[in-house]
Amino acid sequence: MFFDSWSDLVRILVVGTLAYAGLVLFLRISGKRTLAKMNAFDLVVTVALGSTLATVLLSKDVALLEGLLAFALLIALQYGIAWASVRSETVTKVVKAEPTLILHEGRILPDALRRSRVVEAEVLAALREQGHADMREVLAVVLETDGSFSVIGKRPEGGATASTLRNVDRAGGSSGSQGSAA
Repeated sequence: MFFDSWSDLVRILVVGTLAYAGLVLFLRISGKRTLAKMNAFDLVVTVALGSTLATVLLSKDVALLEGLLAFALLIALQYGIAWASVRSETVTKVVKAEPTLILHEGRILPDALRRSRVVEAEVLAALREQGHADMREVLAVVLETDGSFSVIGKRPEGGATASTLRNVDRAGGSSGSQGSAA
């Protein structure tokens, strides 16, 4: 059988439309930051919102208002954590990992690869995606807090800048202005 009843299909159409509209409204009210995948917590909220929408759509056990309340709760929690992170270094350290320097001055950092559970082939793929054929033309590759790679090329005149690397976990485990990357 393809479906149980026509009323189930109508319920999915009606509740699905209303739940989707409610989620879009909540997301518009909460702002762009809600869906930004800047760290693991943001990813969890995004996945949880999708899972909640699917549950509201397909489960007769979850009423529309319960789903809307769940959306509001998840968005409020994400907003609260983001608000607290902006105001407290301690909260930021708890919910957000530091970016990690994976390659520096054309040399892959093996200890950083192991600590980050990244293989060299993934770093090389990130370099190719950014159009770099030679690792020597790269100042740094950083594993960002969202799991993506940032590739920072050297300046054409041979100089390099470390200003965007000031908060990156270095091979020695420190961050900040200690152990300049340039």
